[in-house]
Amino acid sequence: MTALQHGREDVEDIEETRSAAVAAASGRPGRPDRAVVRDSLAVGLAVGVSGVAFGVTGAAAHLTVWQICALSLLVFTGASQFALVGSLAAGAAPFAAVAGALFLGVRNSFYGMRLGERLQLPRWVRPFAAQAVIDETAAVALVQPDRRSARLGFTVTGVCLYAVWNATTFAGAIGADALGDTSRYGLDVAGPAVFLALLAPRLREGGEERAVALLGALLALVAVTFLPAGMPVLVALAAVPAVAFARSARTRTRTKKNENNEKAEEHAR
Repeated sequence: MTALQHGREDVEDIEETRSAAVAAASGRPGRPDRAVVRDSLAVGLAVGVSGVAFGVTGAAAHLTVWQICALSLLVFTGASQFALVGSLAAGAAPFAAVAGALFLGVRNSFYGMRLGERLQLPRWVRPFAAQAVIDETAAVALVQPDRRSARLGFTVTGVCLYAVWNATTFAGAIGADALGDTSRYGLDVAGPAVFLALLAPRLREGGEERAVALLGALLALVAVTFLPAGMPVLVALAAVPAVAFARSARTRTRTKKNENNEKAEEHAR
């Protein structure tokens, strides 16, 4: 092992120690592994069953079982998959359907940038981890108090959801005729429901985190009534820049008020 590799490991150890120290100082110690695994499996199972709906939707769009399964194996981002097969079923041109799916998939790039900083995975792992960068894995990882828990949550959620999603996609594709209309099962709201559940711990935080959680939940609840699957979570992300903008506006107003007060005091003298 080279000196550079030793140095990199030392830096990672220091960062891990610092992260744990910050979490402890802030009253948020690292979570037990069992609790992280439990929550991650719950998310993976709850959201993974909606793969049945995708399998049925793909069959309704006249895709073969193998085409449907290939989309889940290779694309693995539910909103984009639903957008693609939904557009094809509606008679859209293949290029237009793919363009719409790619547009929805852009959000995963933003997740990836945030998760890259949070997880700091080894370089050789990152290409494999990129396949699992989706709404649910990002949500689970980012609510953890330290890097170790974030890595564990990301990994368990990704593996569980990938396995369950692909299994239920296959089941939905081969059993489409028997299952009938999947809308009556409510599978299309599984993702937003889990997203809202993951926001709940943030309500105990203070200031901006609570504001982002509340606004994100409100946006998701409104959007789920009229937008297709996957879009409500994307809309809820608007809470982050909205709260940041409001904070910036308050800061500017406070600064200007302080400056005016100082000027008034100078004139009074």
